[in-house]
Amino acid sequence: MTGHGVARRMGAVSVVVALGIGGTVGVAGSAAAAPAQAVASVSAPAGVDYATWQSDVRTVIDQALPYVEQRTAGADGKKLAVVFDIDNTVLETDFHPWYELPTPAVEASLGLARYAHSRGVAVFFVTARPGIIAGETKWNLKSVGYPVDGLYVRDLPDLFAEVSAYKTGKRAQIESLGYTIIANVGNNTTDLVGGHAERTFKLPDYDGKLS
Repeated sequence: MTGHGVARRMGAVSVVVALGIGGTVGVAGSAAAAPAQAVASVSAPAGVDYATWQSDVRTVIDQALPYVEQRTAGADGKKLAVVFDIDNTVLETDFHPWYELPTPAVEASLGLARYAHSRGVAVFFVTARPGIIAGETKWNLKSVGYPVDGLYVRDLPDLFAEVSAYKTGKRAQIESLGYTIIANVGNNTTDLVGGHAERTFKLPDYDGKLS
């Protein structure tokens, strides 16, 4: 999530799919629209079709699920973790008014988080949201069904730090607790650059149209 995303709600499609440890998985193309009744109550940001976004997210998450299954096979006793961004990665932030709480989950991401947790993987969230709304954020995540083993928000001195550097530092901090981060999931390059994850999964932001 970028700084302007905080202002909007406190929340380009990659054409390359790179497989293997250390790779980045993205999505190309779009899918057919869902039935109108499924999206009638959702107000999409300008230039972003909700049904297409949902389909594009699912395309990426569908690649993450078998990876987590493979990576966790025989990993008994090892401290594994996945890291998620929040806005438009695990919560549909830009598609719902700020006063409609809790913000609904991105269903594909919720499925991934819960599956990983069922396989013994710790689930962490690293967001550029300010610490003043940490309580609300944690409540929202839990209310819609996410397991939360850790939540990192920006407090001083991180509040004005460059987002990618801040998020890289928090992943390094998670590693310092003895975890191996097997997957890092976000919809912005600032969520994913900087290392400290075996594989990254890039969800669509449509050239910055989603925070």
